[in-house]
Amino acid sequence: AVIRLSGRQAFAAARSLTGTLPKPRHAARCVFRNPANQDILDDGLLLTFPAPNSFTGEDVAEFHLHGSLAVIRAMLDALIHSPTTLRGVAIADEKTASQEFQLMHAAGVRGVRFNFVRHLGGAPDMDEFWSVLRKVEPLGWHVVLHMDAKDIEALTPLIRQLPMPFVIDHMGRVESAQGTEQPAFRALLVLVRMPNCWIKVSGSERISFPPYDAAIPFARALVEAAPDRCLWGTDFPHPNPTHEADEADLV
Repeated sequence: AVIRLSGRQAFAAARSLTGTLPKPRHAARCVFRNPANQDILDDGLLLTFPAPNSFTGEDVAEFHLHGSLAVIRAMLDALIHSPTTLRGVAIADEKTASQEFQLMHAAGVRGVRFNFVRHLGGAPDMDEFWSVLRKVEPLGWHVVLHMDAKDIEALTPLIRQLPMPFVIDHMGRVESAQGTEQPAFRALLVLVRMPNCWIKVSGSERISFPPYDAAIPFARALVEAAPDRCLWGTDFPHPNPTHEADEADLV
């Protein structure tokens, strides 16, 4: 789940919860504690966006949390209050009971996300991965896969076994400098042509630089391969950036 605080006290609140503030627009892994008694609330990532270079124009502190009870309640509360406009994607593990997934489903959660990106911790425990999928498959959920381009070929046999729709994040994080004939992108196109695969045509700022012309051939090829199974967004707020991304350029 992602929680954002905006305003003059955003950084003070973040520091009171984590004891630190990372370099602006860079993610730092932190333990989040109750300031009153120092009990651990959750662990996750903290990012800061100083004014005026933030989505709101004010100081923004952004928490990426792993799914503590408080985070899950916040997400479910938002879904319950906007049942016609919001849907959720959860992060879960093998300790998440089937009954909890059923409650999430009733509120509007429709998927789970797993990270395979190496600099974000790498692949999940595979027994845990399959355990979660077995629990959510009967609910008709999808699974979101965030992975490095260099791992697409190696992960293809696993992906082909998925018993549900799956979404690949950020055009597979391919390296635009290697061109559309690179093995990783050719393997991605094969996956995208599977009828249960959806692809996020997002993350141009992850694979190229302004004005992002180098990303266009990749996006075009993916849209041509699966025109009715593409998703798009600007990927704001661009954690761990290589440069300052402008939303207008991405649009």
